[in-house]
Order: sequence, then C-alpha cells, then structure tokens
Amino acid sequence: MSQNNLQSDSLQNPRVTWEGCSVLLDINDGDRLVFARLTSGSTLKIGNKKFSLRPLIGCPFGSLFQTKNGKEGPCLSRFIPSTEGNNAEEKGDCEIINESRDNRAIIDNNKAQSLTGEDIDAMRRQGAKGDEIVEALIANSATFEKKTLFSQEKYRLKKQKKYAPRVLLRRPFTRSICEAYFKKYPARIGFLRVDALSLLLSMTNVTAKSDILVVDMVGGLLTGAVAERLGGTGYVCNTYLGGTPQSMDIVRMFNFNNDICKRIVRAPLNDLRLAQSGTSKQIGTHEDAPDMESNGLTSSINMEEVSKSSEHKVTDLDPDANVSPTSKMSKAPKAGESASQEALKLWGENGFSSLIIAAPDLDPWSLVKDLLPLVSYSAPFAIYHQYLQPLANCMHNLQLGKMAIGLQISEPWLREYQVLPSRTHPCMQMSAFGGYILSGTRICSS
Repeated sequence: MSQNNLQSDSLQNPRVTWEGCSVLLDINDGDRLVFARLTSGSTLKIGNKKFSLRPLIGCPFGSLFQTKNGKEGPCLSRFIPSTEGNNAEEKGDCEIINESRDNRAIIDNNKAQSLTGEDIDAMRRQGAKGDEIVEALIANSATFEKKTLFSQEKYRLKKQKKYAPRVLLRRPFTRSICEAYFKKYPARIGFLRVDALSLLLSMTNVTAKSDILVVDMVGGLLTGAVAERLGGTGYVCNTYLGGTPQSMDIVRMFNFNNDICKRIVRAPLNDLRLAQSGTSKQIGTHEDAPDMESNGLTSSINMEEVSKSSEHKVTDLDPDANVSPTSKMSKAPKAGESASQEALKLWGENGFSSLIIAAPDLDPWSLVKDLLPLVSYSAPFAIYHQYLQPLANCMHNLQLGKMAIGLQISEPWLREYQVLPSRTHPCMQMSAFGGYILSGTRICSS
C-alpha cells in the first residue's frame, strides 16, 4: 500500500484535483471563501441546500461550477462561460463611454417587478434553471431597459448570485491562502498581508537548498510559504519555546507531497542551542509531544466544529460549510516531524541560512537574542510584527549589541484598483495597514 501511495504521489498532476486534496472554493466571486477536502462524501452548503463535492474530483483548478437541480437533488455542474457573453460585455464596455442614459428617472418603489415569489417557486418546481429564472426576472422588470448598461450588468449579477450561484475551484497556494484568511479572519494569521509575506521571503533570500529557521505563530502560513518556495530542497525548521509546538494546520492546505513534507521539521529552541554548543543530548522526548495535526486527518472533519473547537485550528473560513468523514486512503502527508540528530548537528556547526520570525504575541527582542546566534554570519533575517514599537526596541538593542548591520524597518503598502472602462479607481474597501518588518544581516559581534 505504501509503494502504491508513493507511486501515485509522484505521478499526481498538481493542476488537477484528486480525492483527498484540499481546495479553496470561491463562491459568487469572493462573497464566500471555503476551504474543503475533496472526498466522495464531502458536501458544501449554499443557502439552505447541500451540494456534493464529488463532481469537483478530477477537474482542473480554475474550473467554474453552477448549482442546478438534478434528478437526485441539488448538484454542482461544470459551467463554461460562452464567448458570446464576453463579446457582448466588451461591446457594452465600449458603449458606456458614449452612453447618455442615467438612472435619475427611476423610482425604487418595489413595483417594477411583476414576477412574484410564487411564480419563481412554480418555475423551480417545473425544473427551471437558475439562468432561466434570471432571464425571466429581467423580462418582467419594467425599469431594466431604462437603466444604464452598468446598472443592467449590476442587476443581472445580483440576481445571478441569488438564483444561480457559481463556485470557482481554486488551487490553495501561498497567495490564495493568505488573501483568503486576511479577508475573513486576519487575526488568525496575525494580520499578515500577502505583500508583507512576500517581503519576508524576499528579504531573507529564501531560495532552493536553503535551511530556514522560522518562528511561526500565524497558524503555519509562514512555514507553508517557505516550504513552497524551497520546492522540496533544503529544510524549514519551525522552532518553538517550551515543550508544546505551535499549530501548523494551514500547512495541510498546500497539498504538499511526501518529499516536501519531509523537509518541514520541528525542533525546540533548547535543542538547537544545545546542538550549537556541541551537546548531542536532547532534552525532552519529541515522541511524547502532543501532535496538534493528527486529529483532523483520520477522524471526521466538520468545518464548523473545527473552527469553533480551537482558535488555532484554521481549517475553514466559512462556518456554514460542512465536510463529511474523510477516508484513510485520502489521508494527507504529515508535515512537522521532529528534526533528526544529524540535522541538528549540521545546523549547530554551520548555522541556518536565514531567520524569519512571525510571532505577534511575543516580544521580538526576547526571541532575537536567542535565535540570531543560531544563524550563520552574513545571514539575513526578517521579523514581522503588527506594531512598530516592539520592532523599534528590538532594532535599538541590536544596534547596541553590534549584532547586525543594515537594519531597517519597512512598512509594506498595498492598494488594490478596480480597472474597468470609465470607472477605474481604488477599491472602496481595502486594507490600509499591513504591519511592519524589521530586516538586517547578522555579523560577528566579537
């Protein structure tokens, strides 16, 4: 069985979904974002109906699905947008520039629609599709033709989201996972925005065959981002204080294979310091340490229960989505094993290639003074924190101790634009704050 799993793992197409993989479901163009694990019994709740996720298995990432009423009840069917609609939309965008109509004469008194709720229910009982209901609503609207082209498209999109919801199958990788969590639950990832995460990886020169030391208290997002960039080469060592490691649940969503998962290891800070001092004896048994990930792999996974049971377990972004029990054959590879004695000895002699810290709940200087000696000389490091003052104090102490050069505090800035004909402008709702990053290069202080 293990040989078959290794063979199927090596032949797995990363662009196509498979049973047991994690996916990001984008419902109605970002209105809801749901992480789910695809199994034959997984379901997704949209409104008051449950839809099976079986049709999503074997489909390429980026596929679009639409809800419909099948013979066995509600289901998701593959939806391919027509090219005629795209051409009409482009033509309409060109006409918006010279359009003279406006909506000043339209009175919103809820009398423009002649189609009642009973008529819509009757159409549903007769098996009408969601697109047919939308077209019927447009045909029975007395003010639709009087609206501008932009208002017409807005009206059509609003009705389509209500009567014909669409689900976009997205591949979970660093950017999509970070953006999804930052949009819904930013506190779970320490308010780490995607541009700040990119700067952390760039400032610390995370490249292939590097050994990266990380302090990840953002749910495993930083560890997964580093492992994704390493691509199965080098190591990412997630260190922690005490005997209980931090949760790395988000790493499971990256769909890493066995080769990459073996490169993600854990080691207590005390063991790393003992290895550097030349002591081979480990303190504490890693086998007795509690495993914070195994519970969600073999037992039944209910997204609502997981999100409510622990604040550290960030499996789902929407509490309305339910996933049925996961079979053992779709079990994801396990990441975060204890670092071997050989690896600890090697890191103790040569040091790590770089250091990345994302611990919003701890004081940066209390971590840096113990972790910076573990990296090699001339190695870059970067520290993320939500607030400026803790990083300023850490920078001052590093300057006094002559432990690093090239120290600077950066504030990432990101603005998202809506780009449409005649209405290009910054988005009305966007993040105005992305935290701060302290970066520098370690030197010999003696």
